[in-house]
Amino acid sequence: MENIYAENAKVFKAFCDENRLQILELLQTGEKCACVLLESLKISQPTLSHHMKILCESGIVIGRKEGKWTHYSISSEGVAAAKILLTKLTTVTAVSEKAGKMTCM
Repeated sequence: MENIYAENAKVFKAFCDENRLQILELLQTGEKCACVLLESLKISQPTLSHHMKILCESGIVIGRKEGKWTHYSISSEGVAAAKILLTKLTTVTAVSEKAGKMTCM
C-alpha cells in the first residue's frame, strides 16, 4: 500500500506537464476518443498512452473502452478531490506559541 504522500503526488504530477495540460484543455468540452487527442496534439500513440496513464492514475481523468479505442473525460469526483487536497495543503493553520517557535541554524 502506497503512503498518502505518494498518492497525493500523483495528483500534482498530472498538472506538471504541458502536454497533460493541453489534454485537460481538450477534455473541457467533453469526452474525447484517444484518436481525437492524437490528432489534436501531434504526438505519438505511446506518448499519449504515457500521459493518459498519469492522468488516470491521478483520478483527474477517467477512461472508457469502446472497441479498440479508449474515450477519456474529466472526472468531477477527481477534480473535487484535487481541489480539496490543494486547499488542505495550502491552508495555514494556527499553532501554539511554543510549537511555533522553531529556529533555523
